[in-house]
Formats: sequence, C-alpha cells, structure tokens
Amino acid sequence: MSYLLALGLGAAYSLGFAPFDYWVCTAIAIGGLFWLLHRDNLRLALLAWCFGLGKYGLGVSWVYVSIHVYGNAPVLLAGALTALFIAVLAAAFCAPVGWLYGWLRPHTTWNVTDVALFAAAWVLMDWVSTWLFTGFPWLLPGYAFMNTPLLAMAPVVGVLGAGLVVVFITGGLTAMLASRRVQIRMVLVTVLPLLLAFGLAQVQWVKPVGSYTVALVQGNIDQNLKWTAADALPNVRKHLDLSADHWDADLLLWPEAAVTLYPQQAQGLLDDLHEKGRLSQTNIVLGIPGIEKIPNGGYRFQNLAIGLGAASGRFAKHHLVPFGEFVPFEDLLRGLIEFFNLPMSSFTPGLRLQPNLKLSFGEAAMAICYEIAYPESMRQSAKTAALLMTISNDTWFGASIGPLQHMQIARMRAVENGRWLLRATNNGVTAIVDPRGHVTAALAQFEAGVLRGQISVVEGRTPYSYGGHWPVLTVLLLILGGLAGRVGLHSLHKRGSFFSP
Repeated sequence: MSYLLALGLGAAYSLGFAPFDYWVCTAIAIGGLFWLLHRDNLRLALLAWCFGLGKYGLGVSWVYVSIHVYGNAPVLLAGALTALFIAVLAAAFCAPVGWLYGWLRPHTTWNVTDVALFAAAWVLMDWVSTWLFTGFPWLLPGYAFMNTPLLAMAPVVGVLGAGLVVVFITGGLTAMLASRRVQIRMVLVTVLPLLLAFGLAQVQWVKPVGSYTVALVQGNIDQNLKWTAADALPNVRKHLDLSADHWDADLLLWPEAAVTLYPQQAQGLLDDLHEKGRLSQTNIVLGIPGIEKIPNGGYRFQNLAIGLGAASGRFAKHHLVPFGEFVPFEDLLRGLIEFFNLPMSSFTPGLRLQPNLKLSFGEAAMAICYEIAYPESMRQSAKTAALLMTISNDTWFGASIGPLQHMQIARMRAVENGRWLLRATNNGVTAIVDPRGHVTAALAQFEAGVLRGQISVVEGRTPYSYGGHWPVLTVLLLILGGLAGRVGLHSLHKRGSFFSP
C-alpha cells in the first residue's frame, strides 16, 4: 500500500508544474513522501523510487510523443522505451533520497534535524540531476513555486536554493502535523524563509539602462517537412516573409534551425541577410546547422546560433539531447530502429564556455533549446551579458505538456540572472520575459507569427550570478557531512572504540 501511495504522490508532485501550476499539489506530495519515509524502516529507496515513477511518469510523459510520433516507433516499443527512461530517472534521482534518509536519520521522532536531512538529500539529488548522464534537470521543485512569493529566493540562491526552501517548509509543516505539536524551531524553519522571501521581493537587483525593440519569428513549420531537402528553401522564404515588416526592430530573432541548410549552402542568403541588417542597423540572430572539416578527414556537425547584420559571433550548442542530437553507444544502436536515426542526430557539442554573441547594444547569452535547463551554464554566460536569448524547436513534443514546462524553466533563468529573456521557437512558446520572470508578451502555440515587443538592457548582477549554487551546496555538505559523522561515531561506539580500555 505504501508503494502505491508513493506512486500517487509522485504523480501529484508533477501537477505543480506547467501547464497545471497547482503548486499546492507539489507541496503535499513532498510532505507525503517525507511522511512515508519517516514512518518506514525498510526499503526506503524503493519507496522513493516509486515516488519517482509517478513523478516522471506524468511529468515527462511528453517523451513518448517524440519517440512514437516523430521517431516512428511502434506504440509498444515507444511505450517500453518511455517506461525505461522513466524508471532510470527515478532510480538515479529519487531512490537515493530514500537511501540517504534511511542511512543518516538520527531520530525516530519528528524534529528539525529530520527535516534538514530530508531537504538536503532531496536537493543533493536535484544538483546531481544537473550533470549525471549529461544531466536532466527537469521538474525541480523551485519551478513549481514560480507563481508564489518564494520566487524572490531565486535571484539569491537559484532554483536549487529555492527548492531547498520549499522542501524545508513542507517538511516542517509535515513534521508538526504528524507529531500534533508545535515546535518553536520548526515554526522558525517554516516562517522565516517566507518572511525573507517577502523582504527580498522588494529588492531591485538590477536597473534598466536602455530600451530596445525586438521581433521574434515563429514559423510554425511542420516537423515532417522541416528537414526535407525540397522544403528547405520554402521554409526559409516563410521566415523572410514573416520578417518583412520588422526590419526597423533593433533585434530580429529566428528560432532553432530556422535555416535547415548548412552555411556553405546558404551563403548567398546569409550574405543578403547580413547586408540588409547592416543597412537597417538590425541585429539578426538565427539558428542553423553547421558543418566543417576536421583534421582526421571527417566532418563535424554542430547546432549553431549565428549573428548577422549589426550582430556578430556564433554559438554552438553544448548540452546535446541524447538520441535527438547524438546517439549514445552509436556503434551498437545506430540503425536498429528509426528513432536511433533521427535527422541531425550526429551533432558534436560546442565548448562548455564560449564567447557571447555581440549585439550593437551589448552581449547576448545564448542557450539553444534543451540547454536552457542548465542553470550553471547560463549563469556563466550571463555574467557579462545585456540580455538572455534562447531558441528552440519544441515541435518534437507536439501538443504535450513538454513545451510549456520548457517555457517555465526558461523563465527561471531570467529571474536567477536578473536579465530580460527572449525565447523564439518554431511553434511555441515564443515569449518575452522580464527579469522578474513575468511573461510580458507571447504568441499562441501552433500559429505562424511575429512577436513584437520592448525590452531593456540592464546593469548590475544578482547574488546568484556571483555565487551560483555554492552557498546551497555548502549547506548540503554541512548537513549531510555532520549527520554522516554522527552516524560514524555512533557505529564506533556500538562496536567499541580502538582506544576503549
């Protein structure tokens, strides 16, 4: 029964994220898992794994769409691959929470130490999800609370710190409800972060120093037509037609792979765009695949964003999507099924740290599609940037919840770094986000159009921009290290110390 309850709580946890946004469900789910782990003594890792099955089973169900609809895998195979993906995520990022809690918990009664241990174990695994197996930092609790006062914590401690506060608060409330008594320290754990968040909401970390007009193009190209040779030029013409009335904008932004020709094939087009942008003083940034020879005689393919007109520079995507942009164990898997042979699935990652794109009014920190989910990468790029930009093609996930979750994640990067963020996509969500995470303008999904709006270049930096996740990781180290040391001393005491008489 406990395992079924854990499964249900995991599914409820996902209801706090876009497009549902029922953050109360996420809070109840976190508290429910804490209660389950506290009352059981055995198989805590299995309990947490079941929670993870529910969490990812609903929360990343959109993966099925890309495998079945666009990867052309049969229903049963697509379902099996999706189930395997969910099971691995739950084992990697949820089961260890239960194991750590079971190993380190010092008491059987509800107290602040138990709450701290649970919160530290949870957020440690959230941090691990930002790099293990190339990383999958999805469904972090801080995202579910973006429409609450706790968002004010993000410019100070980032999404992981906001998540730590969320788990502390929900854990503290759960402990008081379960024990049926009010503890002063527990009240402080739950109330002080809320008061701090209300205070931080009044702080302006950055200030605007200039206003500029932007135009974001959403071509709404059918994914089945996007990579066919016959449709490459018509797709480009569609973007040109949509842009025709917006050459007076300071910045014109096309989405990921808006041009599906290599630069060598599209040189005439790129030259024309560059000249037109130079004459109108328009900064043009667009997505295009790149190809270049490498010394061993082969070729390197990359997913690029390039600057034209008044803009310059290029950015090569670093965080590639497994199976979508590269195939792990390629020699074994390539060609087995159509899903392992998707168009443009042989990309080479760009450097981890790259120069920002140069605009006439400052630098732009760039993220292509999925890599906007990596907070540390964007933080490094945003240090000297005037604004953030991300281009994407979420058409792979159809009308599922995936693109809306992706948009929610992008909003958090704007808040963490105190910068305006522009997000141009093939079919949505194309949007303009201010430094407080508010969507000031957006286009409807699945419609072609141009989003026109005003943004500000800002000066100043947030505390998170300086410290990143190190303050949070330090707190986790102190909590988990201290409890591990206590467990070790207790074990020595039970067995008898070497120095005992």
